[in-house]
Amino acid sequence: MSKDQNKQRSEADAKLEQEIRKGRKFNLADAIGRMAGPGAMKGESPIPRLQQAAAEIQEYLDRHLVDTAGVLSGVLLRQVRESDVLLNSFEHPQTALASYVEHILGSEYVLTELVRETDMEWGRTFDERPYFEKGGSPPAPNDPYTHESVRASLQQLLAGLTPHG
Repeated sequence: MSKDQNKQRSEADAKLEQEIRKGRKFNLADAIGRMAGPGAMKGESPIPRLQQAAAEIQEYLDRHLVDTAGVLSGVLLRQVRESDVLLNSFEHPQTALASYVEHILGSEYVLTELVRETDMEWGRTFDERPYFEKGGSPPAPNDPYTHESVRASLQQLLAGLTPHG
């Protein structure tokens, strides 16, 4: 192609683009797109990778975590999303989730805090007074989140996350 043909094509493209934009309002997305230049997002998702990893974890929890009331998965997702574990390995979200669950199961204190936070969230969600286990006393019969039930749910989740489980 000669220089003249390229110039004519560029002018024709510019006129066509101008005609298309004539009836359109200019917005912030257009400005960002122009600043980035043509093909800036080619092959890349506009959603940040950390956000994609959190969405993948949420989907995994929705499918694999035994959680009849549906509150534990939300609390666990929030904790994982805010943790350094996910920040350091967001390329492998399930590995990050497995690592975080191992951390919880490895510490009775962390497990107790997870159960406590889940109980509080359950109370807010269902407008009920939360059940809190007291050391040495059996859990309330209606308590949806006991230490043992949460531990069992997390162990089952972890078994599905680890290659040998």
